[in-house]
Amino acid sequence: IINHKLLTMKQNWILIAMLLYVIPCLAWEPVGDKIKTRWAKEVTPDNVWKEYPRPQLRRADWQNLNGLWQYTIIGKNEKAPKTYSGEILVPFCVESSLSGVGKTVRPEDKIWYKTTFEIPTDWKGENILLHFGAVDWETTVWVNGKQAGTHKGGFDAFSFDITKCLKGSGKQELVVSVWDPTDFGSQARGKQQLNQQGIWYTPVSGIWQTVWLEAVAPAGLKAAVIRPDIDQQQFVIEPEFYNESDGTLEVTLLDGQKTIGRKSVKCANSSTVILPVKKPKLWTPETPHLYDIIYRIKDTQGHLIDEVKSYAGMRK
Repeated sequence: IINHKLLTMKQNWILIAMLLYVIPCLAWEPVGDKIKTRWAKEVTPDNVWKEYPRPQLRRADWQNLNGLWQYTIIGKNEKAPKTYSGEILVPFCVESSLSGVGKTVRPEDKIWYKTTFEIPTDWKGENILLHFGAVDWETTVWVNGKQAGTHKGGFDAFSFDITKCLKGSGKQELVVSVWDPTDFGSQARGKQQLNQQGIWYTPVSGIWQTVWLEAVAPAGLKAAVIRPDIDQQQFVIEPEFYNESDGTLEVTLLDGQKTIGRKSVKCANSSTVILPVKKPKLWTPETPHLYDIIYRIKDTQGHLIDEVKSYAGMRK
């Protein structure tokens, strides 16, 4: 289309870069016409499930890995593939239209995925967690050829600490294998069935929720159970840490921009934080009021090592 002889060397390199970016995006397209909503046309390899995947435990340092990955489907007992048959749009299951694949996965098959990522330089010193929102059903993960972990279950989120699997810099290779026996296995599967008839519906195989990376301090917050107590007008919070430490967890409760409570406890899994709420605004479907919560972990010198944002509603 463009006579490259009329372009400068710099312009040629810009053109090549543009083509390398555009061509993969043009290669992907939905398959079939099943269950197309009016939003399907807005999905592209660069615009797919960009929302933060865990809103009740939000950190600033995270990286979304959704997008085009390489994939292939081979026999369950075959070795890891050296080449892949095409591209799949993660996090849509293999059988779906938006995956760009739309194939049936049988019990004798195994799905293989491959992609690469880079770790931001400012994540140095942090533990790097690889999260999967959900994969159906048996998953094995390798990072740079090292097995990071395995997981069985089609509906629950799971993660692996991949810090020791990472190279010092540059591109990191991620390979995932998934086996899904669908209705030929004894696992929980809902109404999925290879032979769709009556109430039985199309199986969901492989990655079907967001895949993402997160940088976490070794003594960071792992989870927090929030229990609203309307009768006592308080929130009871039970924190859990990746590693207990001599540091301090500070919990701040906000109503909009107004701070209405703050408590500090030691970074121990036995700790409990009680935050009183005077005249609490109750959560109801008509008035779904939410209180914001900020967790800050500080070391013995008072330096901030972890900050996590959350929310809760006062309800029974």
